[in-house]
Amino acid sequence: MNGNRFGRLFQVTTYGESHGPAMGVTISGCPAGLELAEDDIQVELDRRKPGQSMITTSRDEPDAVTINSGLQDGYTTGTPLGMVIQNKDARSGKYEPFITAPRPSHGDFTYSAKFGTRNWGGGGRSSARETVNWVAAGAVAKKLLATEGVDIQAHVNQIGDVRAENVSFEQMREHTEDNEVRCADPTAAEAMIDRIEQYQGEGDSIGGSIHFEARGVPRGLGAPRFDAVEARLGQAMLSIPATTAFEFGLGRTAREYTGSERNEDWTIDDADDLVPVGNDHGGLQGGITTGQPIFGEVTLHAPTSIPKEQRTVDWETGEEKTIQVIGRHDPVLPPRGVPVVEAMVALTLVDFMLLAGRINPDRLDGDLGEYRTEYHPRSPGNQ
Repeated sequence: MNGNRFGRLFQVTTYGESHGPAMGVTISGCPAGLELAEDDIQVELDRRKPGQSMITTSRDEPDAVTINSGLQDGYTTGTPLGMVIQNKDARSGKYEPFITAPRPSHGDFTYSAKFGTRNWGGGGRSSARETVNWVAAGAVAKKLLATEGVDIQAHVNQIGDVRAENVSFEQMREHTEDNEVRCADPTAAEAMIDRIEQYQGEGDSIGGSIHFEARGVPRGLGAPRFDAVEARLGQAMLSIPATTAFEFGLGRTAREYTGSERNEDWTIDDADDLVPVGNDHGGLQGGITTGQPIFGEVTLHAPTSIPKEQRTVDWETGEEKTIQVIGRHDPVLPPRGVPVVEAMVALTLVDFMLLAGRINPDRLDGDLGEYRTEYHPRSPGNQ
């Protein structure tokens, strides 16, 4: 099975299944000299982990990360970073009825049809539990980007028909974590929680969307055609389980604008720099970053594991069945999806930054000169 690697220079390779012993990720291409600890990873994993509130799955996973390679005395060495997150609370018994009777709108049948077999416990490799690896890798990418002044924020901007007011970047940074739905608009957050609880009480689920924004991204990243930044962001976002749409800038509303309305004139700013007027393009023109904020939206459909009665067919016996997916499942995905979206934006941008030579080793936290002198006096840099 291929398709487990993301990135060109900052390469992320993941493994693990929902009810297997552990999840894991290896990062190749992380520069040496970045100060890094397990706590830096854990703070992001804690935002994604299950059991946070009544509107998330009750699966009790601590999602404690162990970094087992690529560090020396608290700094990255430039060799592959290996991280492992143990699975502690898997209960596969509830999935036995679906071994040959696929749950509606899951990957059960398609995986079995392609590979002839599958790990059926918890959905195996197709489970969104796999995103724990992405968030772990994204935490490293975020830290690297921060050394260059790049900041990424996201929040839930819609659940069902409840949509938040537009919020500023600063509001996202300060208020996204204020409520369990991770919406930076407190009034909308209350209405969203009510809506989620309504569907949860009916044995159903509901979809929503996440708004993201990246600031401090330098101009000149990306290359047309197939390495356009929006193309790579699109791949990243559409890889997130349950994603049905990715938009940037005006997104789908661009179809309502004339050319003269959408086009951005050019002007000279206070620093005598040529800049576009406005940012309806979402920080991207011709597939290349303009230096303005990159922003967009990711739509996630309603969780497909619901206790309402549904219909399926056992492919071995041909028997039609009425089933209920009884277990510990999220009634809505965007609240736990916020750190996943941030991670995938970070992984995409850090790769472009490395490709463009925009990650400056001199700005990393580790002083490699002192490190080599103290620990490796005969290293090439000190002869």
